[in-house]
Amino acid sequence: MILLGFVLAIVIGASLLTLPFAKIGPGGASWIEALFTAVSAVCVTGLVVVDTPAYWTGFGQGVILLLIQIGGFGVMTFASVIGLTVIRRMSLRSRLNAATETKTLGLEDVRALVLGIVRISLVIEGAVAIALTAQFAIGYGYSLGEAAWLGVFHAVSSFNNAGFALFSNSIVPFATDPLICLPLCAATILGGLGFPVIMQLKKHLRRPLKWTMNTRIVLWATVFFLVLGTVYVTALEWNNPDTLGPLDWPGKVLAGFFQSVQTRTSGFNSVDIGALHPATLLGMDVFMFIGGGPAGTAGGIKVTTFAVLFFILVAEIRGEAVVNIFGKRLSRAVHRQAISVVLLATALVMAATVVLMLLTDFELGPVLFETVSAFGTVGLSTGITAQLPVAGQLVLILLMIVGRLGPITFASALALRERTLAYELPKERPIIG
Repeated sequence: MILLGFVLAIVIGASLLTLPFAKIGPGGASWIEALFTAVSAVCVTGLVVVDTPAYWTGFGQGVILLLIQIGGFGVMTFASVIGLTVIRRMSLRSRLNAATETKTLGLEDVRALVLGIVRISLVIEGAVAIALTAQFAIGYGYSLGEAAWLGVFHAVSSFNNAGFALFSNSIVPFATDPLICLPLCAATILGGLGFPVIMQLKKHLRRPLKWTMNTRIVLWATVFFLVLGTVYVTALEWNNPDTLGPLDWPGKVLAGFFQSVQTRTSGFNSVDIGALHPATLLGMDVFMFIGGGPAGTAGGIKVTTFAVLFFILVAEIRGEAVVNIFGKRLSRAVHRQAISVVLLATALVMAATVVLMLLTDFELGPVLFETVSAFGTVGLSTGITAQLPVAGQLVLILLMIVGRLGPITFASALALRERTLAYELPKERPIIG
């Protein structure tokens, strides 16, 4: 149901984008342009094959904004919101679908979670929109109407980790402006934490002892990767004349921090991604692959999955029989889930990279960056997406859908049936390592 819901939203969105008045100039958008844009918006990725402000009309941009909001909520969550608004209740099927999509552990709190998602999204998006509108109007001389549209669009795009921008070179013109970059970073970070974490912080911000293992892992991992990414990008690009080199040191730090935040899953860029050093791109591949927090707008394998594998490794090195995290024992079922997600994600990214290299003449670095960006629903690009053949763009479309739904959810949706064995085979151990 979740997979079909996303497909339906994509089809409707693509159909709207093919209308003649959705595109600037005569005629309508081609089917691949409309499909790719709709998938990128619903999957809150941000990869584009056409220049958003120069290609789409106000109507087309409005469709993209709506698709971003639906994709950020989650199609099933959005449908639940409509049901609660229209008929004031949720059916059992709606609660099951919303619970699965939002990774809720029980059905009793689904309604509260759905309403909480709506409130949190609107409050954060509204606050960021006001801050951006003020700076666009006062600092850059846009009319109030233009500034408001720019503020709302980029607030929704950043909180939902979509990365769509209404400037042809993304946020590059504002690379050293903290009043533009920091609100976008704040929205991206909050969206990437995941709704369960935000709601728990709202309720128990001053009582960390009541935080769940999930909240603790997401917060610690988020801080760690933000700091690591900032240091990594800033240090490697400090003297690069095509990226951070021309900026003063506060501008370099701000741009390095901004790119670290956006690499997590949002996809805005304040420097030319194609001009980054190959070592920087490789490090960003890792950050994009890991992604942000679960049950939110972030993509990737999620920081919780990475943390689980890390603590399994630590326990194995220490010779411990169980894995303990923050004073709690980790369920063995989670071990299998984490390993499955990482193996499926790695196989998918590698297969897509090989296919794109066979279809094009691009080198490994840019191709790998593009596939990881699509899978991690990040949207950063070295500039080759629009140059890919239709077959290559279809590969990225598949990656974006799988990345948004998650490898396990997607694989489960394609499975023909569940299989329960009534017996167990005798144990035997192969040699490992």
